[in-house]
Amino acid sequence: MLSRTADHLYWMARYIERAENVARMLDVNYRMSMVPQADGNLDAGWGATLSIIGLEDAFREKHEAPTMEAVLDFMVFDASNATSILSCLRMARENAHAVRGTITSEMWETTNDTWLKMRDYPRWKLAGSEIGEFFEWVKFRSHLSRGVTLGTMLRDEAFHFTRMGTFLERADATARFIDVKYHMLVEGSAPPDAAVDYYQWSALLRSVSAFEVYRKVYRDMITPVKVAELLILNDQMPRSLRTSLIEVYENLRAVSNHRTQETERRAGELQASLKFGRIEDVFARGLHEYLTQFIVRVNDLGNRISDDFLVPMTSN
Repeated sequence: MLSRTADHLYWMARYIERAENVARMLDVNYRMSMVPQADGNLDAGWGATLSIIGLEDAFREKHEAPTMEAVLDFMVFDASNATSILSCLRMARENAHAVRGTITSEMWETTNDTWLKMRDYPRWKLAGSEIGEFFEWVKFRSHLSRGVTLGTMLRDEAFHFTRMGTFLERADATARFIDVKYHMLVEGSAPPDAAVDYYQWSALLRSVSAFEVYRKVYRDMITPVKVAELLILNDQMPRSLRTSLIEVYENLRAVSNHRTQETERRAGELQASLKFGRIEDVFARGLHEYLTQFIVRVNDLGNRISDDFLVPMTSN
């Protein structure tokens, strides 16, 4: 496969997944902002969202404080923000358009229709009761895209690059999400409140579609250690770090060549560390330190995949 074709497929998938992850982050903050805060700081969660993605400085160039309205405008509609939902869906569509002859007509129509609807979405709706419906719509369109990919695409190299992009993006986003949210919920300065604490942990699980999964796996009270275990080490949890790395490794192996041995080794090593890891060891090391190192290793994989397969100077 031509490197340029692989590049477009890889980034098309990453942008679609990124749009969904941004919607999930904003959605959980919106839900948590509806709960009275013990410390009265209603904007803390919105600032944390910017911290997760690393956009605090870019946000401050346009806005003074991370209020709900300002962050939503910046992360949903701001065309100059490459990580906004609008920008992600536009870039997904542009990459899909570049490889229309490689993807199926259903994939193209789904991606194009998503962009057209997003382009014409009225801003005023995010100021009303429809804000939750918008986030659900973004997640649904991402689900639809993956479903069409699985249901219509030949299991060839194009398919594997698409899936690789999806799960590398998911691994990075899930790790960042756990890190910042865990820090906020466990190490916050506010006095503990059982009802608020339970709702916040529930909101965190719901933000990654894991609330019902948690109940099935543990069948007891929500605890920080078990939440971390589910989202990091459980290979039956679709958005866990372990599941994401299994997918990355298997799809990388499917397209491997003589140049990719070191990249494949590093992916296998990281996947094995999740397979045989124990949550007690993660906490003994320090959850923040563990997740920070994981993000570094995932980004290293992304850089190596770009060097091995994709066109030079790919931007994300």
